[in-house]
Amino acid sequence: MIKLLVNGLVLVMNTLYKTRPYPRFYVLETVARVPYFAYLSVLHLYESVGLWRKADWLKIHFAESWNELHHLLIMEELGGKDRWLDRVLARTTAVIYYWIIVAIYLLSPRAAYHFMELVEEHAYHTYNEFLKAHAAELKAQPAPAVAISYYRDGDLYMFDEFQTGRAPESRRPKIDNLYDVFVAIRDDEREHVKTMVACQVPATANQLHSPHAPTLPDNLQPGHAGSDA
Repeated sequence: MIKLLVNGLVLVMNTLYKTRPYPRFYVLETVARVPYFAYLSVLHLYESVGLWRKADWLKIHFAESWNELHHLLIMEELGGKDRWLDRVLARTTAVIYYWIIVAIYLLSPRAAYHFMELVEEHAYHTYNEFLKAHAAELKAQPAPAVAISYYRDGDLYMFDEFQTGRAPESRRPKIDNLYDVFVAIRDDEREHVKTMVACQVPATANQLHSPHAPTLPDNLQPGHAGSDA
């Protein structure tokens, strides 16, 4: 079922957006945020009923959604949402996928993370192929203002937070032109894949903490259901 959902999304985008990359990326990034919203919703539900509380996971998933938001803002600035039909398709698909992922996450968090692993892998390869095909054109265009603010000049705490396999401040993309922006977005997707894979492996998932947090035993993490926090 997971692969079927992803393949259906890919088929639609390949069919409708073969010659329109920015609207395609706009749809992709609109949908890509949704699973993280679903994870946060279910984690808050678990916390509310006393089943599971992991503050670090909430931080990481919010940082992932924050990263995808800025990808979306970049695509909007590039004109990806100019047509109303693209906006309707993206938002309708996002709402449908939200409820599907909520249901999957309630039944099997591992399956829900596998879904996002496949989505992020597709996004990585899509951006990588786009960079290869349009390198010269992209290098001749300036970086959008929102990309400069997010990757270079703004507060990079949240940028570091979603990259669970890296130490904070170890990755600082060069943003001199539009090509650099798409390189940064592509590499973000690779970092998302790493985190989604880690969430699926019990031994790794139990040690998954915020990059900014000290490495503590799970029962001593801030906000754990068994602590007094």
